[in-house]
Amino acid sequence: MLGGTFDPVHLGHLRSAVELREALDLDCVHMVPAAMPPLRGEPSVSAADRLALLRLGIGDTPGLVADPRELERDGPSYTADTLASLRRELGAEARLIMALGHDAFLRLADWHEPERLFALAHVVVVDRPDHQAALPEKLVELLEGREVEERAALMARPAGQLLRLRLPSRMAISATEVRRRLSAGRSVRYLLPEAVEAHLLSRGLYRRG
Repeated sequence: MLGGTFDPVHLGHLRSAVELREALDLDCVHMVPAAMPPLRGEPSVSAADRLALLRLGIGDTPGLVADPRELERDGPSYTADTLASLRRELGAEARLIMALGHDAFLRLADWHEPERLFALAHVVVVDRPDHQAALPEKLVELLEGREVEERAALMARPAGQLLRLRLPSRMAISATEVRRRLSAGRSVRYLLPEAVEAHLLSRGLYRRG
């Protein structure tokens, strides 16, 4: 599971999903747009538009799936509830992984039911080489005894471990900057898949006024 607002989906999101699948030899990466992220502001466009853009961005890429389950639930998009839903579908023995970026990882102890996340899945952190700051004390306590160093150790159990992973591309694309450029009428070429760019421009999404 790779969650996010995908507001809008960009090449950094999609390339990370592809590289996660390759690095961990995953069957599938569920890209799950959040409806109401509890720790973030309201997305800039509707859930239906973000899902449509994600589907266009993924296209026919093998192993990537636009998963609308959080958009189909009422209330805040708690990741623990999403993982529980996936766990029910995949069974108790499936290796279930929640992948997240470093910035989100630093706030993991403040998420809804953080201990439950590890009961349901492994956590894989896409590390950033420019982030070497000490972890918050609550996060250190949450992670105690959970960290492993390699994929084999992660896959030895269905859930409960943490792995830090550096992906080859680490594309520094910001959805915030994409929205700023669109709002100002500036080019977003090569930041988004062509199909995503064409669709949002034709719909006037993210344009000021």
